[in-house]
Amino acid sequence: MTIHIEALAFDVIVGLLDFERDRPQRVIIDLEASYDYTDENFIDYADMVFLIQNELKEKRYKLLEEALLGVKNILYATYPQLKTLTLKISKPNILPDCSVALSNRWKF
Repeated sequence: MTIHIEALAFDVIVGLLDFERDRPQRVIIDLEASYDYTDENFIDYADMVFLIQNELKEKRYKLLEEALLGVKNILYATYPQLKTLTLKISKPNILPDCSVALSNRWKF
């Protein structure tokens, strides 16, 4: 099975610049996670959304790289049955002419 969470948008403190540390900015999370499904082995996608939001809101990461790894770590610790995980964190409003993002894919 593959879970897709697309365009999860919320405001957090993330970034190195002074103004990024002072006020929340919009981030957009895209996730794809695969696992072997059985009746006793399912993943609650609503819980995944909560974990992602909670991790990013509480930790207030300075680097997107650190944020990406923090989200990966909390998801894999909670759901060790994950086989693959692809995460993308976008900052759509940080630059005037584009959206910037960081992504990675892990195989467990």
